Amino acid sequence: MPDHTRGAVAAALATLALCVGNAGAQTVSLSGSLGSKALLMIDGKPRSIAVGSTVDGVRLVSVSGSEAIVEVKGQRITLALGAAQVNAGGQPSPGSGSQIVLSADINGHFFTAGTINGRAVRFVVDTGATSITIGQVEADRLGIDYRSGRRTYTNTANGVVPAYGVSLGVVQVGDVQVYNVDAIVLPAAISHVLLGNSFLTRFQMRRDNDRLTLERRF
Repeated sequence: MPDHTRGAVAAALATLALCVGNAGAQTVSLSGSLGSKALLMIDGKPRSIAVGSTVDGVRLVSVSGSEAIVEVKGQRITLALGAAQVNAGGQPSPGSGSQIVLSADINGHFFTAGTINGRAVRFVVDTGATSITIGQVEADRLGIDYRSGRRTYTNTANGVVPAYGVSLGVVQVGDVQVYNVDAIVLPAAISHVLLGNSFLTRFQMRRDNDRLTLERRF
């Protein structure tokens, strides 16, 4: 084979490998919706997609006010509004990621789905909370043995209240896992789990307008 042909083949193979690698790292999240269109963030770039259309390999199957269903390489993925980016290429090991990207809702709050010890929860980012904060009813649902935890007190909008200090085995948002995270369980009912600084300080935080990026510290 002539040298120039070998060079062309090598270049083509390198390009193909790059494309395959990029496809494997593709991420997607839902930033908003308007009628039958969804505003998706695909690999960090905003894309407006109508139901049934495909952009950058992502097909929009359906969209509602708070979630969208997309299809990537035959795999259907449900995206919650404002939740962390989902890796839509390949199947990475659970917890293998190092970055969380969130989008603010219309009120400027950052909500995201996640898990505590493998059980699904809904988080809201709260930089004013010292620790992850969980209401007692939610802690019971999650099976957290907080009554055996450390008795303490914490400041709330209603003043100082008794609470339990516990350690959560694993907290996951997107494909990022954090182990042994301090938390507080309050006797009050809380609509969401507060994602406080016991989790957030494990990351470098950067906000760009309505986008919050958490980069894992190592």
